Amino acid sequence: MKRQIRLLGLAAIPCYLFASIVSGIVLAESSLRLPKHPLSLNYIKEAQDRAVLLRSTLQEVSIQEKDGVVLRAWYLQPESSNADAAILLHGVTDNRLGVAGYAEFLLKHGYSVLMPDMRDHGESGGEIASYGVRESHDIHDWVNWLYQTHAPHCVYGLGESMGAAILLQSLEYENRFCAVAAESSFSDFREGAYDRVSGYLQVRPWIAETVFRPSIEFGIIYARLRYGLDLGAASPQRAVQGSSIPVLLIHGADDTNIWPRNSEAIHRANPKTELWLVPNAAHCGAWQTSPSEFESRLLNWFGKKRI
Repeated sequence: MKRQIRLLGLAAIPCYLFASIVSGIVLAESSLRLPKHPLSLNYIKEAQDRAVLLRSTLQEVSIQEKDGVVLRAWYLQPESSNADAAILLHGVTDNRLGVAGYAEFLLKHGYSVLMPDMRDHGESGGEIASYGVRESHDIHDWVNWLYQTHAPHCVYGLGESMGAAILLQSLEYENRFCAVAAESSFSDFREGAYDRVSGYLQVRPWIAETVFRPSIEFGIIYARLRYGLDLGAASPQRAVQGSSIPVLLIHGADDTNIWPRNSEAIHRANPKTELWLVPNAAHCGAWQTSPSEFESRLLNWFGKKRI
């Protein structure tokens, strides 16, 4: 009996490795090649009408990256401007409309707003998403565009989920932000992958970190071999650790999509950051859960970091 158990165990190992390789490829492809949600004509018309109601102008803008990818965005400028601008970054599989509520809020307080579609999202080009490996350079180029075309006094950043992670990674290349706020960011790609897998399977992250670790590692290797993309290099934690930009980290205490330990790890890497764990808030749910406190914290964070 013991011999049979040992033989079964030995036979299970190659099956487990094979399953890990296959699932790693599937995970990589599904993470990199995301469904796109272009803007419909109705949504564009609605955004234009809202801009008029907010006494703001809406401009369709674009930039072209060195790899030929064209990135598109809306730039909105209020009639009564405070001379500052904010870049708003949406989450995974979303588009610029996902941050429209933040845009309206900031426009009412005098901020000009840039709302890009991330590469391989919305109306922007690109074949794959890279979770900040390439997008962080895109944000640097958007900041260049803002200063070259509108010369704001200060540029701020606000991102949620994947957008938050991209914003934080951009600090490795972009030091002109006066301050940024990042909600529900992963600390590095692996930790984010563990959380997304555990959330999908509705299990604790430690299970994904053990049972599904080979799958995730094979997925990272596949992305490097197939697309020349080092997803392991996607690390908001590393970028923030070496940055002097004021960073406000926001995370829902009840977030089981990207667990709060991610923002806590980023905060430990650079204790000069400020961390707000929002009770009873789920993924990217801080504003919905605590609207007044969210608004006051954000405005105060941007305002007192004005240089």
